[in-house]
Parts: sequence; structure tokens; C-alpha cells
Amino acid sequence: MNSNSHHAGVQIKHSAQRSIRLVGQFVALLAMTSCATATSVQPSATPDQAADSSTAAEPSPTTVAPENAVSSAIAAADVEVNQVTLAEGLEHPWGIVWLPDGNMLVTERPGRLRIIRNGVLDPNPIPGVPEVLAVGQGGLLDISLHPQFEQNGWVYFTYAAGSRSANHTRVARARFDGSALSDWTMLFEVNRLKQDGQHFGSRMTWLPDNTLLISIGDGGNPPVQLEGELIRNQAQDLTSRLGKIVRINDDGSIPADNPFADSTEADPAIWSYGHRNIQGLTIDPETNQVWSTEHGSRGGDELNLIQGGENYGWPVVTFSREYSGGQISAEQSRPGMVDPLVVWTPSKAPSGLTVYRGDRIPQWQGHLFSGGLVTRDVRRIELDASGNEIAQDSIDIGRRVRDVREGPDGYLYVLTDEPNGRLIRLEPVDSTQS
Repeated sequence: MNSNSHHAGVQIKHSAQRSIRLVGQFVALLAMTSCATATSVQPSATPDQAADSSTAAEPSPTTVAPENAVSSAIAAADVEVNQVTLAEGLEHPWGIVWLPDGNMLVTERPGRLRIIRNGVLDPNPIPGVPEVLAVGQGGLLDISLHPQFEQNGWVYFTYAAGSRSANHTRVARARFDGSALSDWTMLFEVNRLKQDGQHFGSRMTWLPDNTLLISIGDGGNPPVQLEGELIRNQAQDLTSRLGKIVRINDDGSIPADNPFADSTEADPAIWSYGHRNIQGLTIDPETNQVWSTEHGSRGGDELNLIQGGENYGWPVVTFSREYSGGQISAEQSRPGMVDPLVVWTPSKAPSGLTVYRGDRIPQWQGHLFSGGLVTRDVRRIELDASGNEIAQDSIDIGRRVRDVREGPDGYLYVLTDEPNGRLIRLEPVDSTQS
């Protein structure tokens, strides 16, 4: 921990058990307040742009508890945590990974890769990252290590490429030797070029067979069009990679057992479809269940359990509404399409997702943790074996949360999306007292 580290008490606020369709009521006041703040700083931006895009002005941070303050309330899961700031000075950080030696690599959306060595952020970016398209929500996005990184040194990246008028999401890998990247190789790209700077996705997670899942956004909000219709309809087009989760081998080739690999009317890379803009994607290392959180439009954010070959509905069925007012669809469910397990209305703008399997906080074993850009918090979500919500609590960070990950030490880590972004560790109060 560097000399700038500090502690801020964080109260975890408990909500009573309720039906999954009424989750939005739990967050209504907080989200409405946050949305109002975001809108006031940039009235011309849609709520989605204000939530996702760092081209929008940043809302003023909420009050953070004084240094070393500890909340007095007990959480639903009987856990109180402190925020410990480990690093500052990150420009819109997006993703984080831990190296075998305990050091951390962090992507910055403008196009830099940073390293935190022995708890100190190196002022010099890691060389070897090519130019990316840092426009709107685009830039250098997620990062992941190959499961056999110690043997092969491969690091994987998602990023935006092209121009403002013709761009798409790409996946690349490069070797990291501890000081620099080499052999940067583009492995995969979306097969449609879009305009503007919205809805690139994109998160990555590895399956047990060492294949890689990547979330791809639908391309943007109205009035953005492609092929003569609203671009969001690409999410239902099985020849397009927009609005999908795709699955590739570690070399970028397409697995022969993908759900649509044998179809002549679908892109063989597609794993699931009918998605709007997934920025939370993770696998439970114990159950191998794949979870995602995706941005809705004017509400309708979703938590989903992802199954290969399934259609998740967007924009045919949705709890979202048009930013201009009115329904996107009259249907919120349809046979043959997967219903979300949790819906957030108003929007919390979910980004970053992990399943906690650490030993620092046993009460949190198996719970999901989802970051919120608009709500500026981390949600703890507890589900039963059937996927029904048992409880949901809010850990107030007071800043836009871009990523949430479990570290190898069993703590939860948070990246805040700001011009002066922070890396924060959440520690149970008992372990931080001296």
C-alpha cells in the first residue's frame, strides 16, 4: 500500500427480500438522484451516455466518510467493510488483472496499460499498446491473462478500432515479459462497422476448456442505423456479431462445438444473442455458471445467467424504454427467450461483475458483486439455487464504479471511472483495525 492509502468507512445498506421484478424499487431514490446529477452536468447526453461515456462531464462525487471512519450499521450479511485506496492517478481505468508475482496490470480507456508494482503505480505506461479509438465509450477496454500465462505470457485485450464514422470492437493478444508488450496480434473483430462511439461492450471471461467468451455491444441508441434500420436490431441478427456474446479459441479461431457452428445462416462465433451492452461478464469458478450484467435503456438493466445458444430478447422483449419516451417493446417476456433474473429500473448502469469465492469474508461465499456507474456503488446480490433473488445490498463507493474483481488475496477490488481513477480494496472492518 502506498503512502496515499486511506480508509473510508462504507455502510452496507440492507433491503428486505422481494420479488425479482420489483428490484428497481429498492434503488429508485438513489438512482434517480444520481441520474439527476449526471443530467444536470450534461443535459444533452442521454442517461445511457452519461452512465457509460467519459466524454460526458463527471458528476460531483458524493461525500465520503472521513479517514478511518467505520460505519455503525450491520449489513444483511453481517459484514462491514472499509475502503482502502491503493492507487490513484488512473485515467478512466477499465479492467484489471493480477500477475503471478502479485503485481497488477490496469487498462486505461484512452489507450494505456499501467502496472502497479509492490502497491505503487508506475508513472510510465507499459509500452507496446497500439493506437486505439478512444471516442465516446470506446478505447482500450478489458484485459485478461491466458489461463497458462506463466508458460506462454499471453495477455488478452478488447478495444475499439477504426474511426468515428466506421468502427468496431476487436480482441487482441500480446506477450508480456514484465516490462513491455510484444507480438501484439489482432485475433477477432466484429463483422459490422458502425458509426459513433456507443456500445462496444466488452468484457472477457475464460471457460474451463480454455475458450474465451467476449461480450459485444449492439452498436448504439437511436437514431444510429445500420443497413437501413436501427442498429440495435442487429442483436437479433445471427449473421451479425453486434449484440452478442461470442466464443473463440485462444488463438482466435472458432470452436467447432459453438452453438451455431454448423448453421449456414448464423455466424459460428456466436455463443448467445439478444444483448444490448454487456459490461459485466464473469464465471463462477466453483459452479462454472456464466453471469452477465447489461445496460438497459432508461431502466431495464439486467442480470442474466448465460447459456450457450440462447436468445436474451433485446430489443424484442425488454423492460427498457426509449430515451425519448415511450415503449421499445410491449413485451417483457416471450417463449423461447430467456428472462432476466434481476431487473434494475431506474438504471444503475452496471459495469464490472464477479462471483466472490474468497476466504476473507465467508458470509459472501457465492454471492455476486456488480458495480454501478450511475449509482456509484457495488451491489451484493444473493441468489438461491434456482436463481431467485434472496437479498441485495448496496456498498456505497461514492464514485462511478467501472470494475469489480476478486483478487488472489481473497479481497474485493474496485476501479473507479474518473479522470483521476482509483483502485480500492474492500476490507472487512475486523481485519483493518489496529
